[in-house]
Amino acid sequence: MSDEKASTPSLHEDATEKRASFSENGIDFGGELSLPPPPTLTEEQERKLWRKIDLRLMPILSLMYLLSFLDRGNIGNARLQGLQSQLHLIGNEYNIALTMYFIPYCLFECPANLVLKKFRPSSYPQLVGVRVCLGIAEAGLFPGVVYYLTLWYPRHQLQLRIGLFFGAASLAGAFSGLLAFGISFMSGTRGLLGWSWIFILEGIATVIVGLIAFLVLVDFPATATFLTPEERAFVVHKKKYDNSSVGEEEHFALRHFWAALTDWQIYLHILVYMSVIAPLYGITLFLPTIINSFGNSPAVSQLLTVPPYVLATIVLYMFAYYSDKLKMRSPFILLGLTFMLIGFSINISRAPSGVKYFGTFFVVAGSYASFPGVVAWLGNNLAGQYKRGIGMAIHIGIGNFSGAIAANIYRSKDTPRFLVGHGVELMFVGIGFISVPIVILSYIRINKKRDEAQREALERGETNKYTNQQLREMGDRAPDFRYTL
Repeated sequence: MSDEKASTPSLHEDATEKRASFSENGIDFGGELSLPPPPTLTEEQERKLWRKIDLRLMPILSLMYLLSFLDRGNIGNARLQGLQSQLHLIGNEYNIALTMYFIPYCLFECPANLVLKKFRPSSYPQLVGVRVCLGIAEAGLFPGVVYYLTLWYPRHQLQLRIGLFFGAASLAGAFSGLLAFGISFMSGTRGLLGWSWIFILEGIATVIVGLIAFLVLVDFPATATFLTPEERAFVVHKKKYDNSSVGEEEHFALRHFWAALTDWQIYLHILVYMSVIAPLYGITLFLPTIINSFGNSPAVSQLLTVPPYVLATIVLYMFAYYSDKLKMRSPFILLGLTFMLIGFSINISRAPSGVKYFGTFFVVAGSYASFPGVVAWLGNNLAGQYKRGIGMAIHIGIGNFSGAIAANIYRSKDTPRFLVGHGVELMFVGIGFISVPIVILSYIRINKKRDEAQREALERGETNKYTNQQLREMGDRAPDFRYTL
């Protein structure tokens, strides 16, 4: 690395000039002023550096999310292991318990502690109360980690990392069925039914991983002690100038909040988000029930939930890899929506049970594989760290209310066809097929206008119409910013 650094003085001089400029403006890009000049790395050295970062960050983040998703979705498995009968749930009480998770989950942005794991529900009001606490505790994990990853990785390396992280959710679906099958044999131990042991054992695992994460996780690239100072400088420099020739603005101002709140693309992306997350939560919470309605026993139904999630994990990683490689998000989101359209159409029909089970593979794979692209797409197209953080919080917070809808559309009285449930999910998929092309066409139009404006400016001899500070403040509205499709 030192040889490379010595051979590229121009890069170092340029970086030094930039840091001096930032110092004059009172802006320290994530601790950059304390770092040495960024080195020039070969492609192989850069790959090794990102691999080093991946090995430090991704395992613990993925494990945390695996257990988080396991905790929120295992109620579907617990339902088949006596939860509904022991708590005497009637009518839509099960659906209400599911809904109560999403309300605080959407409203609370700050992560809460894991104290709720000390409690065990033994009646319907307590079940609802624990679901509320779970929503509060998990509210900040997903948006927080996604924002955290945007601070580390360039925007066209982001979806693979979100995919690695979110892939834990599809693995959680597979593990949930296997664990529920195994834990079901503990039913009766110490006077507790199988559903109680599902919550207890999986809750203990979450507490342990939470404590480990507190010790293992690092803060930001500029302060990451597992990297050398030169490596930190490279990561900071690479990220800060990833989508802007003058670097991202990082100090907070109230205008960042208003910029996010009034940005048209966030509200269109909320529709895209809802079109995927509603089917995802619907199938996550009710897949065991749907498969059980095919005439299988509870134990067999638990096992049959595993293969669709295994396929979803494979497809998810394929989508994430090729999306980053092609530097495009929308084609893979549209492909995921197509999978869901096929899957829900099969399940709402009068097809035999075996064909409907085949249809669940399309639903699970389509929803899980397309979701990382939905989140990465907006993250790629918001510039400025505070605007991106606020915008993604709005995006995820409002979008997750569709999960509350999904929790109420699969009613017991609609078994086995679940016309209302599958019909509403098809409506959300339709919203996606409308909103995604609108976003694509809007981005294409804006990119073309900026290309034309830039070309005309060059023809007139205008090279510096805006100062660096003005460009930083403009963020994704800057003339040199191009939206990712």
